[in-house]
Amino acid sequence: MPGRFFLSRPVAGITDPPRRNIAPGQEVITLTTEGAQHMRWGMIPVGRVNARGRPVMETIVNARSETVFDKSAYADVKRAVVPVDGWYEWTGEKRRKTAWRISRKDGELLYFAAIYDIWNGPGGVTVHQVATITCDPSADVRDIHHRMGVILNENQLDQWLSADEDTVKSLMKPYPDGTLKVKEAVDVDWTAA
Repeated sequence: MPGRFFLSRPVAGITDPPRRNIAPGQEVITLTTEGAQHMRWGMIPVGRVNARGRPVMETIVNARSETVFDKSAYADVKRAVVPVDGWYEWTGEKRRKTAWRISRKDGELLYFAAIYDIWNGPGGVTVHQVATITCDPSADVRDIHHRMGVILNENQLDQWLSADEDTVKSLMKPYPDGTLKVKEAVDVDWTAA
C-alpha cells in the first residue's frame, strides 16, 4: 500500500525534477477528467463522519477498495489517477527496517487508482487533495506487505475516471502476478522528503 512514491520522468506535459522520495503530505502529479495537475497526497475529510457519526479527523493517504464507495468519509469524492515510476514498502523491525523499491518489470509507468476532492480552508484557501486506493497484494509483493495500491493499465484510465461505480469496481484488484519488480532500495535519502 504505497508508503512513498518515486517519479523521474515527465507525465502528461508536467516536468518536475526527478523525485526519489515522495512522501504523504507532498504534491503528486494527478490525472483527472479535467487533465493533469498537482495535488496534495493525503485527504483531510473535513465535514465527514465515520460510521459512529463522529468527525473523521485523520488525513487519509490510502483508501481501502472494499469500502471506498460505501463510507461516508468518501462521499462526493471524484476519481483520479496517480502516475509514478514506482513505490516503496518496508519490512523488518523498527530501526532495522529494509526498504523495498517496487516498479514494473518493463520500466513503464504505474497508474494508481485514486480518489480526490478539494478542501476549502479558512481565508478562502483551497487544496486539491488525493488518496490512493488499496487492495489485496499480488504474489509479487505479498511477502513485503499485506496490501498494495490498485494499479491500472493505461487502457483502463478513461474507464476508471469516467465509468459508473459498478463498472470500476471490477478494476479494483491486484496487479497481475509476475509483472512487478521488487528490489532492495539502498540508495535513497529518506531525510529528503
